Amino acid sequence: MSNKKTNSTSINLIAGGTAGLFEALCCHPLDTIKVRMQLHKRGGVKNPGFITTGVKIATKEGFTGLYKGLGAVIIGIIPKMAIRFSSYEFYRGLLKGPDGEISTLSTFIAGVGAGVTEACLVVNPMEVVKIRLQAQHHSMSDPLSAPKYRNAAHALFRIVSEEGVGVLYRGVSLTALRQATNQGANFTVYSKLKERLTEYHKETNKGVIPSWQTSLIGLISGAVGPFSNAPIDTIKTRLQKETKSNKNVEFHRLSSFGKITNIGRDLVREEGIAALYKGITPRVMRVAPGQAVTFTVYEIISDFLNKLPLFNKQSVIFDE
Repeated sequence: MSNKKTNSTSINLIAGGTAGLFEALCCHPLDTIKVRMQLHKRGGVKNPGFITTGVKIATKEGFTGLYKGLGAVIIGIIPKMAIRFSSYEFYRGLLKGPDGEISTLSTFIAGVGAGVTEACLVVNPMEVVKIRLQAQHHSMSDPLSAPKYRNAAHALFRIVSEEGVGVLYRGVSLTALRQATNQGANFTVYSKLKERLTEYHKETNKGVIPSWQTSLIGLISGAVGPFSNAPIDTIKTRLQKETKSNKNVEFHRLSSFGKITNIGRDLVREEGIAALYKGITPRVMRVAPGQAVTFTVYEIISDFLNKLPLFNKQSVIFDE
């Protein structure tokens, strides 16, 4: 008979949700800038850089304009992060070998599974609402400027009532692909760097990694994904921004694959291959620090919860 600490799903849910909330509050302005850059159509005007775009939003729409869509993110980020970490641990458990070890490939597969799970359950509907809010150019500081969508709840209601529930899953294949590559790379790089650092600190610090090093490896792991799937993210943003109207009736008659190829083809033809990487600078600047915040807060909260009597329970396991 042996004692073994239970792997608490509730800890993953609480720590993951809290980490997601901190990440959203810190990094949302960069996401708004990224979306505006991805939606910018040349029309003879050169696509402005991320600093110019940010200054333009703050000047014309007020500083709070940089936080457009934050409500949708906060509503979705807590369940998203909770699902991400919980499903990742679940898939890891399934993929562990008989000796309890997990290979690099299995870690990557677990990350891919977590990315697809969060994309289908939470991320895609959240991003449709968020992007619709971010795409609005009205001034939040001008009370006479009446936007179509006032807030996340109002946007969700109007989108569903005018276009149907199905529109919340527009671009879900692209979102799932983006999240899968993101989290596959993210968790793999982070877990392997964490293993190395834990081994390094085993003798000097009892295997405890300082918070600044956790932030650093989170930053490194977070920077990997955006470079690998920037074109997917740009096309996805254009697709989810489209609303049903008489002007683009032909577009909405296309299949999902037809819409994706149509947007990609037109984007490259009109603006060149480089257009597929619009917003890559603010995206990396958001995702990389965002993952640093996420992993750091997650490790701190989960470590704190593990020390509480409510969560730190010992389960009795009978050895055969």
